[in-house]
Amino acid sequence: MTRGQSTEVDAYIFIKENLKAVGWDTRNPTRHPTGQVYTQNECHSNEEIHNWLQRDTPENIIKVSESVYWVIEAKREHRLLQQALDEAEEYANKLNRSSIIKAKVITGVAGNETDSYLIKSKYHDGNEFRPIKFNNVEISGLLSPEELGTILRTNNPEIDDVPLDDKLFLSKAEKINEILHLGAVNPHNRANVMSALLLSMLDDTPPNIDAQPSVLISDINSRARRVLRSQGKPEFYEYIKLSLPPTEDNHAKFKNALVKTLQELNILNIRSAMNSGADVLGKFYEVFLKYANWAKELGIVLTPRHITSFAVNVMNVNQHDLVFDPTCGTGGFLVVYNRLVAN
Repeated sequence: MTRGQSTEVDAYIFIKENLKAVGWDTRNPTRHPTGQVYTQNECHSNEEIHNWLQRDTPENIIKVSESVYWVIEAKREHRLLQQALDEAEEYANKLNRSSIIKAKVITGVAGNETDSYLIKSKYHDGNEFRPIKFNNVEISGLLSPEELGTILRTNNPEIDDVPLDDKLFLSKAEKINEILHLGAVNPHNRANVMSALLLSMLDDTPPNIDAQPSVLISDINSRARRVLRSQGKPEFYEYIKLSLPPTEDNHAKFKNALVKTLQELNILNIRSAMNSGADVLGKFYEVFLKYANWAKELGIVLTPRHITSFAVNVMNVNQHDLVFDPTCGTGGFLVVYNRLVAN
């Protein structure tokens, strides 16, 4: 690797912080009985890993169990994402020659603290490495122990109806709100910005976060407009379209906020979540709307999850009922209704 030291440290911090956020014990397994994450040379304290990797040092190796491991390799630029994944696969193939341990998961991470990070992962099903998909969409974040446990148990990297971690979603929403605050985005506009970004991510290809601010905003807007048109709601575009700040000095700051927000959404596997029956929009908007005075003036109140579930259960709806909700908001009641009928 030919990265600068600061970038290398940034990648270590990013990976460990996000592994910890989804439930991994990021301490060195050699030093701590419950530790699960080796960082670079630490993996060579494991005799079996050392025997097969020799001088190779992936960014991280995660001890999933005594016999199952996960290899992560990082690169400093977005364009090197596939290279990072390929190198992780090379390390994993070396480990898989062992009769004692197996590297079942590989992940490539590409980027740096300034440009943000991209993530791509695969799972070895016994024959080959296959992309990991939730709700038919490739994941863009790091796996939690529970998610990886499901993949290992079914030996299938394609999972539907993955449970969402409400606490993680709400904590990320608060973090995104702070990112937008630092990007000088008015509290009254943050829900609109979130709408545009979520719509822009519905495409199979992500927005070009390496572009200049004006180009990135144009890309996001065109994607959002295309989605709204396809859904027969083109009139909503005028309410959510993004605009560059009037002061040129704030252009880079605004772009940085958008890029960091997109990164946080990717970490949440937001595209997979939007393909599920979960009330993703409600989880975010209940955070952003509470900072917007116009929401209060319009009487917008988001019903707590346990109340929507209770109300729908009490109504005893079934697949033969016709449901009309003229003030559905983010659709929280309808989401619960659809989930109930599906089950």
